[in-house]
Amino acid sequence: MSQPTLTRVELTDAIVRGVGLPRQSSSDLLDRILELIGQALEDEGQVKLSRFGNFSVRPKAAREGRNPKTGIEAVISARQVVTFKPSPMLKARVGN
Repeated sequence: MSQPTLTRVELTDAIVRGVGLPRQSSSDLLDRILELIGQALEDEGQVKLSRFGNFSVRPKAAREGRNPKTGIEAVISARQVVTFKPSPMLKARVGN
């Protein structure tokens, strides 16, 4: 059984409850934070959030792949991917 997903709306609601900002301001704040994280990954390739973890951009080489529906082989092009490494504090919270 899968866990429910935390949505943008739920994060906005948590900001409203926790900080007391109006809904629109909370939504704008969340959008701006996510925009800043995305921009930093695009510009510098790394974002470190203390007590949460590190996001980084790394290259992924081209490789041979296979279409799972048809079984036809195809080349998967080289690309950049975002990786996340949780902090020890986050690992401890999730692990317990």
